[in-house]
Amino acid sequence: MTRVDEVCYRDAYASRAPARVLEVSGAADGPVLVVLDTTLFYPGGGGQPADRGTILRTADGRSWVVRAAKRFGGEIAHELEAAADGALPVAGDAVEMDLDWARRYRLMRTHTALHALCGVVWRDYGALVTGGNMEPGAGRMDFEFERMSGDLVGEIEATVNRELQVRRDVRVNVLPRDEAFAIPDLIRTKVNLLPEGIEQIRTIEIVGLDLQADGGTHVSNTAEVGTIRVTGYESKGRINKRIRLELVDPEG
Repeated sequence: MTRVDEVCYRDAYASRAPARVLEVSGAADGPVLVVLDTTLFYPGGGGQPADRGTILRTADGRSWVVRAAKRFGGEIAHELEAAADGALPVAGDAVEMDLDWARRYRLMRTHTALHALCGVVWRDYGALVTGGNMEPGAGRMDFEFERMSGDLVGEIEATVNRELQVRRDVRVNVLPRDEAFAIPDLIRTKVNLLPEGIEQIRTIEIVGLDLQADGGTHVSNTAEVGTIRVTGYESKGRINKRIRLELVDPEG
């Protein structure tokens, strides 16, 4: 069982919180990884980048930039930018975590928009996902389409925007593996990427539109996404087509 309370998976809206340093590894002139007893930082995965932010030592106000979070020894660790004077936090330090919230929230909106896209494409066209990636405010998904056209992409864009405007709730659940895999079409990717050893499956449901196994962070209602724009499409193979989208207000 992990020592770390991984808040990011149950409360995507938590952006500031106290923690205590459990472990520090690395050197002041190289990558430094800090493990905290609780973390708000998402470590990246499923096409969603890791969070950034800062940690501030309570005792003296000293702060460090967190340039990424990552899995390290099975736990989420925080990769710090090297300080000019070489100072490092030490085990036992009380700290305050502060996410780059504007970036995280854009990623939440983007990730939810991509799930809405997946839901529409699966429901209306039966196309499996073959890949995907995102950055704050923009992303792309690859699907098993033999043909794609401007008219088809325009139709998909309009449908996704209608679905977002329905104000559908977005729910997070964690289910036993057997129960999760009894849900039809839970895995929308062409290849099941969930390792055999995972016994608890986290799912994201856009109520009435989409239900998938997923580990990322999302908004709680599709109304928060706003409107999306398809910015391009391209062929990545005979039956592999890519759709690119962005939030209409990616800086919002």
